[in-house]
Amino acid sequence: MSTSILTAQNLSKVVPCAEGELTILDDLSLVLNRGDSLAIVGTSGSGKSTLLGLLAGLDLPSAGEVTLAGRNLGALDEDQRARVRAEHTGFVFQSFQLLDNLNALENVMLPLELEGRRDARARATELLGRVGLGERLSHSPRHLSGGEQQRVAIARAFAAEPDVLFADEPTGNLDSQTGERISNLLFELNQERGTTLVLVTHDERLAHRCRRLIRLEGGRLVDHVEP
Repeated sequence: MSTSILTAQNLSKVVPCAEGELTILDDLSLVLNRGDSLAIVGTSGSGKSTLLGLLAGLDLPSAGEVTLAGRNLGALDEDQRARVRAEHTGFVFQSFQLLDNLNALENVMLPLELEGRRDARARATELLGRVGLGERLSHSPRHLSGGEQQRVAIARAFAAEPDVLFADEPTGNLDSQTGERISNLLFELNQERGTTLVLVTHDERLAHRCRRLIRLEGGRLVDHVEP
């Protein structure tokens, strides 16, 4: 039985522009297995975030297919794709995207409660303890440092035990020391829970901690590194 969790076949993304059409991503294919870690690197405008959005089903390609957890995302409507994301993915963004009116515990509990999980409080408490915030459960995001907010975001992303965790510049707004702690935490949880990790990053040190690395230039794959 195949162990692949995420595949992309001949992905392209073309958008209209003043000159006619702009190709953001051009004929890219990849296969990721359960527990893999992949870094997507390249200069600004190379297509990194576009690729992440296509792999996560947040956007649809102009051509090609993405299969996530056995589902062809292009064959699903928006509500169906949202359900696949809810069941199989987690997200960590550079901007944290925590809800200011909820405390740390409530932010992590929210996706679990939306799933109807009866263990939402216990699960969220366990994960916040795991990321070193066991004493900060009742603090709102505005009373947490940037590194603490990112740790809440990571706990929330891992709460539903996703098959794939997508992270877009997860250390981009953090100082180097805090960024290193966040990176360590991502890879520890990746290994412990067998979650496939897909990172977009400008940080070459972070990128080279991944098992695989692809480099984009002008929307095309120019380098693919793996053991």
